[in-house]
Amino acid sequence: MNADIPPLDSFVLPAGSALATHLHAARTIARRAERLIAELSRKPDEIVSAPALAYANRLSDHLFVAARRANANGADDVKWVPGGNR
Repeated sequence: MNADIPPLDSFVLPAGSALATHLHAARTIARRAERLIAELSRKPDEIVSAPALAYANRLSDHLFVAARRANANGADDVKWVPGGNR
């Protein structure tokens, strides 16, 4: 899915098409879950497999790429402009 999308040259804001904004929101939730899974994995009385943590990480990556794809393969991404996106 990432093959047709140009490489990033700027930070991408969670915006663009309606689908992209929903995918960015889903990515935020996935990243929060990843942090919670990582926190849980550090507790001695809990068992969290390495593949579970890796899956959570890859899920958030996938959602980011899907959002860029939903933004016309990155052409409609809203890029961060220092001091300009306020």
